[in-house]
Amino acid sequence: MRRRLRRTRASAAPDFGLFDASGAAGRAPVQRVRVLLPLPLPEPFDYRAPASMRLAPGDHVIAPVGPRELLGVVWSVEEGEDAARGADNLKPITERLPGPPLDDTARRFIEWTARYVIASPGAIMRMVVRAPEALRDPPVVHVYAPTPGFDGKLTETRLRVQAEAAREPETAAELARRAGVSPGVVKAMIDQGALTRSARSEDPPFAEPDLSRAGHPLSPAQANAAEDLQTLVRQGGFAAALLDGVTGSGKTEVYLEAVAEALAADPAAQVLVLLPEIALTQAVLARFEARFGASPVEWHSAIKPAHRRRAWREIAAGRARLVVGARSALFLPFANLRLIVIDEEHDPSYKQDEGVAYQARDLAVARAKLGECAIVLASATPSLETLVNAQSGRYAHVKLPARHGAAVLPDVELIDLRLDPPEKGKWLSPALVAATADSLARGEQALLYMNRRGYAPLTLCRACGHRMQSPETESWLVEHRYSGRLVCHLTGFSMPKPKACPKCLTPDSFVSIGPGVERIHEEVLERFPEARIEIFSSDTAPNGEAVRALIDRMERGDIDILIGTQIVAKGRDFPLLTLVGVIDADLGLKGGDLRAGERTFQLLSQVAGRAGRAELKGRALIQTYAPDEAVMQALAAMDRDGFLAAEAQARELVGMPPYGRLAAIVVSSPSEEQAHAAANELGAAAPNTDGVDVWGPAPAPLAVVRGRHRRRFLIRADRGVDLSAYMAAWMTRVKLTSAVRIQIDIDPYSFL
Repeated sequence: MRRRLRRTRASAAPDFGLFDASGAAGRAPVQRVRVLLPLPLPEPFDYRAPASMRLAPGDHVIAPVGPRELLGVVWSVEEGEDAARGADNLKPITERLPGPPLDDTARRFIEWTARYVIASPGAIMRMVVRAPEALRDPPVVHVYAPTPGFDGKLTETRLRVQAEAAREPETAAELARRAGVSPGVVKAMIDQGALTRSARSEDPPFAEPDLSRAGHPLSPAQANAAEDLQTLVRQGGFAAALLDGVTGSGKTEVYLEAVAEALAADPAAQVLVLLPEIALTQAVLARFEARFGASPVEWHSAIKPAHRRRAWREIAAGRARLVVGARSALFLPFANLRLIVIDEEHDPSYKQDEGVAYQARDLAVARAKLGECAIVLASATPSLETLVNAQSGRYAHVKLPARHGAAVLPDVELIDLRLDPPEKGKWLSPALVAATADSLARGEQALLYMNRRGYAPLTLCRACGHRMQSPETESWLVEHRYSGRLVCHLTGFSMPKPKACPKCLTPDSFVSIGPGVERIHEEVLERFPEARIEIFSSDTAPNGEAVRALIDRMERGDIDILIGTQIVAKGRDFPLLTLVGVIDADLGLKGGDLRAGERTFQLLSQVAGRAGRAELKGRALIQTYAPDEAVMQALAAMDRDGFLAAEAQARELVGMPPYGRLAAIVVSSPSEEQAHAAANELGAAAPNTDGVDVWGPAPAPLAVVRGRHRRRFLIRADRGVDLSAYMAAWMTRVKLTSAVRIQIDIDPYSFL
């Protein structure tokens, strides 16, 4: 049923511009418009367009909602007698914004995504319209250039200003800075008539890719793979391909040829490349710039508001042709998207768990299908879902089985910590210590991988056993010794490490349990005091500038031993890095995660792949207490295909993804009793459908987060079941109080 918003008192006066439905005497017919607002509402609201405003689907408008005025998108337009009937009871649209309208593909993508992830269309639209200021004309600044024909006398100082203005017109302040003069000198030249003012947009178009530039020389295998992808792009329409290449095989250079093909085929074509780790995009951006002579347009959470405004406007207008971004870039309003590339498609960071839960890889395939464009999924360790699609023929399977050039894959060895344990209170086995010493003696670099930030994951009192936890959350506080703080990596809460136990008041009683990268650094520094050692984590390199500086030091050979979290798995190739040591390979296998083995293989094989490029042979040592586990044996043999085949067979037997579908529900409330009762009520209302199993409710592993008590359901469905429709129908059967929240996650990755 359509929602009709009654006019406020201000809009109750007669509207003398309201025309009849027939458009008599040349007057335009009445328009009733449905507007989708960026609110968690189930459907668009009805409004009428003022007589002076002709609207079309996709137009961005300002519409009144109660006492507020909000940005919305026109979803549909009705004219004629039915539209005119009762239109005077509808609120009028306040304003139509001049920005490019949201095209049909973008609107269908919003509707499809909302249905698939069980969210309101307004919540999805809110992710699309991320830069409302981009919908208005761009701001302008005043710049100054030399006045043509000016023949007045100029001092040497003023001649410098004139030369700078001739090189590029700039603001008065910028001209003064470049010429090294005071602002008064520039003002005097303006008064003298030596400089002429003009207006310039603050948001000029981005540089166009130069398609005449040639890429790097390709090996025969790379050239064949590039041709396969180019053929896919040339065919037009929807097509998907897995670019499956081992670490170091040159996948980026191959898919750049597909990017060039898409851009060259249509002068209005746009290409989107998704990357999993924005902190490391500068290395990839440099390769894009080298290939096309211009940097691609960036889109991620770290860009400044002015860049966000400019990027959104240029993308919507179709002038930004090559875009590189994080998962949120998928929701940008592309005018003519012809190719999507998902680099490292297996990476779990493509999954969003907060707010609207979605898997960007899966939505990207849907976006490509709706827009009739090609999509390339690239990885050295593809997700099982993507690999099965390629093996079954749904996707083209383009392979790069060897490293580019003379480089070969590293030797991988398992260190059985039951037989070769570290010294008491230490974390590096004798074999790993000896291998590190050998690398340093040869003037080479070592990388030690430990996927735990901070000093220790658990801080407890040795007197009473009290564990330090985040307030209102069942999450242990991680000690960060360098900052002297205890930090919750789930909620962001932090506090100084207390002098005494808050429970038993015993002073200096805290003991650190387990290692983090800071603790490994402490041990390595003790063993190799002469070595240059650094930590690479989101704590030590919190932004792109810090990441680039650290990578530059590593490339120059200014670091001997790099200790890092999973961020190192996605870094550049370092010519002198020949040894990789994995401190705790078993860490990712803990817990009940469906994909634990797959993720462990993906991450550790990528980390191991950092060792040895070009002339130097690499070696990877993996410390484990479970060397007989299938994933460890596969890593030692570098038998990816064998491991994934066994993993696929095990999942197929129990109908798990990709041979079945999963969904999760988290019910939360400030009251434990209320959460328990609401979860039971929801469970009792679950539809009884063939091919669907509902497990739960049960307390979540993290039963309390931010003061809210949590209960979980896990739903498994056969592949042929429309799981989204099932979940949507289930939610209509129960109406819970506002204090109870329900989070639905289609294809969950987190089981906490």
